[in-house]
Amino acid sequence: MTWRKRIFDLFFASLLVVILGPILLLLLLWLLIKEGRPVFYVAERMTTPTRSFKLWKLRTMTVVDEDSGVSGGDKEARITRTGAWLRSKRLDEFPQLWNILKGDLSFVGPRPPLRQYVEAHPEIYAEVLKSRPGVTGLASITYHKHETALLARCSTPEETDAVYSRICVPAKARLDLIYQRHQNMCYDFDLVFQTIGNIFRRG
Repeated sequence: MTWRKRIFDLFFASLLVVILGPILLLLLLWLLIKEGRPVFYVAERMTTPTRSFKLWKLRTMTVVDEDSGVSGGDKEARITRTGAWLRSKRLDEFPQLWNILKGDLSFVGPRPPLRQYVEAHPEIYAEVLKSRPGVTGLASITYHKHETALLARCSTPEETDAVYSRICVPAKARLDLIYQRHQNMCYDFDLVFQTIGNIFRRG
C-alpha cells in the first residue's frame, strides 16, 4: 500500500466516523431492540496469505453455535428482516471503518477472504493479497449480483462451498488482479463513487 492510499484511508475513515457516528449509534440501539445481543458480527479474515484479522460488521443473521464458509442459499433462512435491510444498504459494513483505521483494510481492494479459501487456493491469493483488502472494489462492484445469484441456488453448505471455490474465487481473482495492475487514486475514487451510486440505486 502506498503512503498516498493510506493517507486517503485515514482521512476519509476519520471523517466518516465523525459524520456517521451518530447514525451508527442509532443503528446499534435499533438492532439491540429488534434483535437483541450480540449487535456485532466479528469473524476472522485474511489480510495477507499468512496474517489474519478480526473483521467487524453489524449482525444480520441469527446466531448459531457453529458457522463457516460464505453465505449461500443454505443460510438464507438465518438472515433477519432487519439484517436484510442493512445488507441492502451495506449499512452492516459501517463498523469496518474501525478496520480501516487499524490498517486491516483499505477503502478499495479485494474483499478479505476466509482462511479456508486462502489455504485451498494459495497460488491465487498469493497474488490477490499483494493488495490490501478493501471494503469495496472492482470485483465487489461488477461480480456481486452474479455471485449472489449463484450462491442463492445452493441448498447445502457443501454445495455453497463447492460453487464458491470452483467458480467465484477464480472469477473475482481475475477482477482483483485487473484492479491491482491499474490501481491509482483516481481509480479508487471512481470505484468508491460507483459503490455509493449502487447503494442509492438499490433503494
